[in-house]
Amino acid sequence: MIYEEKTIETIPVGPLGLIPLKSCAELGEKVNQHLIAWRRERESEHKSTIAFAGYQRDSYVIKAQTPRFGSGEGKGSIEESVRGDDLYIMVDICNYSLTYSLCGMVNHMSPDDHFQDLKRVIAAAAGKARRINVIMPFLYEGRQHKRSGRESLDCATALQELCDMGVENIITFDAHDPRVQNAIPLKGFETVQPIYQFIKYLLKEETQLKIDSDHMMVISPDEGGMKRAIYFANVLGLDMGMFYKRRDYTQIVDGRNPIVAHEFLGSDVAGKDVLIIDDMISSGESMLDVAKELKSRKARKVFICSTFGLFTNGLAKFDEYYQNGLIDRILTTNLVYQTPELLSKPYYIDVDMSKYIALIIDNLNHDASLSELLNPTKRINRVLKAYKEKQK
Repeated sequence: MIYEEKTIETIPVGPLGLIPLKSCAELGEKVNQHLIAWRRERESEHKSTIAFAGYQRDSYVIKAQTPRFGSGEGKGSIEESVRGDDLYIMVDICNYSLTYSLCGMVNHMSPDDHFQDLKRVIAAAAGKARRINVIMPFLYEGRQHKRSGRESLDCATALQELCDMGVENIITFDAHDPRVQNAIPLKGFETVQPIYQFIKYLLKEETQLKIDSDHMMVISPDEGGMKRAIYFANVLGLDMGMFYKRRDYTQIVDGRNPIVAHEFLGSDVAGKDVLIIDDMISSGESMLDVAKELKSRKARKVFICSTFGLFTNGLAKFDEYYQNGLIDRILTTNLVYQTPELLSKPYYIDVDMSKYIALIIDNLNHDASLSELLNPTKRINRVLKAYKEKQK
């Protein structure tokens, strides 16, 4: 189906160029295929004009390399002309599966390495592109978003550095704290919520859910995720609950204060299906603790929805909780690297975001509004209506 039967109302900013770095190669190719299909089918009386030169292509991917020397130093190179292009550079800073040689040793790439490679590719464009946009699903250093005492403000510094290099728009997903955009108030910064995709994929896999306040509830695992959970609950017409993390501030373990207890605020969850909503699963301890607490309160099914599934401590604990009936499904997106082991798990639902990214790129290339995409209430209502009619 042609994407939303979109009619062209504006000319493109420039010929579209997509540069997925190696960390984002698979996702970038999926985005590329969506764009090829839409632009091949789309009709417009203006497509033969010079403003639409290069509008329909066999591929929008521009080849770029970020090789390393034996010392670990790197460089960026672009292998095609980008003069006058509207460039979209995609990077996954969490892809630890990539390695490089450092004085004969194998070194896994860290977020710092990926960020440097992003800057190298921007530098290789050498100011020749019409516009440079960065799509960074997991915002670099987004967790270090505010200062407590004598600390660095890494995310703000990184955003300013990108804008100083000529980046016009930064697209990220579910930023840990969207207020970091205050560091670059004169540039485009969008933090996108994948709520529509979570609902779509959950309803596709679970066909017997009753979506009303008597049978389902949305849970925020902490006070920081309240806004996200409130929106989710509102569009689904459900009640909401929250857990408060009581921490031990006298000690620091793995860079954070350990959680002493989870205190629940909300109505009774007994017999209800619950959706736990958060921006990321890091070690997953707090998510699993919340799931255990909900099951002890007689919740029926527990679904965990998280934009970024990092699983920094592995999957053994999640397997154990699934086998013991404490969790039923885990949904995370393909915006960050997913291990083959994760994709093979019976409880895991892979939420594909490639079409959404392609929609954002296509709209930005035409300088069209993103409002409909950033507020997907209409599409969510459409999916819910179709789901309920199918159950009748």
